Amino acid sequence: MAAILRPTLTLVLGATLLLGVAAPLAVTGLAQAVMPGRANGGLIERDGTVVGAGPIGQSFTGARWFHGRPSATTESDPAHPGQTRAAPYNASASAASQLGPTSKALLDAVTERVAAAGGAGGDPVPADAATASGSGLDPHISPANARRQVARVAAARGLDPARVAALVEAGTEGREFGLLGEPRVNVLRLNLALDALR
Repeated sequence: MAAILRPTLTLVLGATLLLGVAAPLAVTGLAQAVMPGRANGGLIERDGTVVGAGPIGQSFTGARWFHGRPSATTESDPAHPGQTRAAPYNASASAASQLGPTSKALLDAVTERVAAAGGAGGDPVPADAATASGSGLDPHISPANARRQVARVAAARGLDPARVAALVEAGTEGREFGLLGEPRVNVLRLNLALDALR
């Protein structure tokens, strides 16, 4: 029996040390050396206080702020065990809404968002202003969505719209490696740049 157990236990212990300790430490060390900001969650600080994370969207409300993409994240509903309730930008519950293209709830939500964005009169609304991302936590909006909000933000802050539009252009990130994805604007970084305007 010992002849069978000894190699088995040695294999389990060796695999645990290699795959459970050494490999994660090596990947963590490499990430810290190559891209420490991303490896540590892309935390964004202002005046020494963490105000958010670059890769995680958060809620901004009110006319003074650029608004991010709608969030479809949910959480357990304590009042109704086994059910969920809306919990926008809940980073511990990253998921899509699971509503299909024929869902009345999805159609109603998109229609409401389009109306709130001022697109009910035939004015086109960028898709990312009316639909949630797959994770429900997308920190970016399209440049078109950001430009659409310039007049509102400038008026609420008493700023020249050209200055606010310049912030949008300066904050627009290009495609990854020049070809992957679409141009985008990080809403948290844009709002922080907006706060820095004097």
